[in-house]
Amino acid sequence: MAASSPAKSAVPRMKLGSQGLEVSAQGLGCMGMSAYYGPPKPEADMVALIHHAVAAGVTLLDTSDVYGPHTNELLVGKALQQGGVREKVQVATKFGIRTDAEAATGEIRGDPAYVRAACEGSLRRLGVGCIDLYYQHRIDTRVPIEVTMGELKKLVEEGKIKYVGLSEASASTIRRAHAVHPVTAVQLEWSLWSRDVEVDIIPTCRELGIGIVAYSPLGRGFLSIGPKIVGKLSEQDYRKDLPRFQPENMEKNAVIFERVSAMAARKGCTPSQLALAWVHHQGSDVCPIPGTTKVANLEQNVAALSVELSPEEMAELESYAAADVQGDRYHAGFLNTWKDSETPPLSSWTKGEH
Repeated sequence: MAASSPAKSAVPRMKLGSQGLEVSAQGLGCMGMSAYYGPPKPEADMVALIHHAVAAGVTLLDTSDVYGPHTNELLVGKALQQGGVREKVQVATKFGIRTDAEAATGEIRGDPAYVRAACEGSLRRLGVGCIDLYYQHRIDTRVPIEVTMGELKKLVEEGKIKYVGLSEASASTIRRAHAVHPVTAVQLEWSLWSRDVEVDIIPTCRELGIGIVAYSPLGRGFLSIGPKIVGKLSEQDYRKDLPRFQPENMEKNAVIFERVSAMAARKGCTPSQLALAWVHHQGSDVCPIPGTTKVANLEQNVAALSVELSPEEMAELESYAAADVQGDRYHAGFLNTWKDSETPPLSSWTKGEH
């Protein structure tokens, strides 16, 4: 059975990508502390939660300028300024989804001027001199990826960011970006009920020596408590509108959770620990970043690192959700996920035209 709470520095370390970045084998997604999953949580409680995570050995903190917008970076920044936390962690944040008041909903930008302005804004809000891992949150399909990466390369050379990442990028976009400047990590949704990245994107990352950061490894909470999660969502929780969380789909998806839950009971762990363990067992190049707003859940997530799965158990788990997941993970076209993240060729871009 997994331990109920982690000892200090219970989380092992791992190399993320092949450029030298070292992080905890499990990170902490901070989004839900401030945005999207209901009202913002009390700031003091969330700072304490981040500090608890760091004490347990979790050092990769994940945020974005669009979470809030801006409020999550400010929260993480406050946590960094206390107790020498900054020196103990690797801060990952993202740009690309426009956050100013005049922006259209979900407008995405990857032009050089925006990249630079977004980075400066994140540095100020986080209160740091350098961002450890800076992702393009979504790909701007109007701007050649080489142009965006060119500006990110300059920011690395200036010491404002250490490592570059992409989020929700297609395999071909990853290849083109990596040819301009090494991509250290690709962030993508990967869990028992979101596995389409395994066909092309995961192999591409591994071929190029790029680390894999799995967000929503617990299926946005579904793999933790099952279909009853729908009744626990506030009116402000954006999951209420996602296809997989609609009643007609959730009723069918409930079978997946029932099977996972039954296997977890046999192994003496929780369903969420079993689902997280499955992600951890994908390889030493994979770092899941489950989010939480509760210390008890954080400890449960860390304890998932001690859940061992045999090849037979992995295959059994995968069979549960292999072809049964109902509903897309996002609405069609929402924040142009990797399936439609191709950018124009570099030859189409001239400074005079843009």
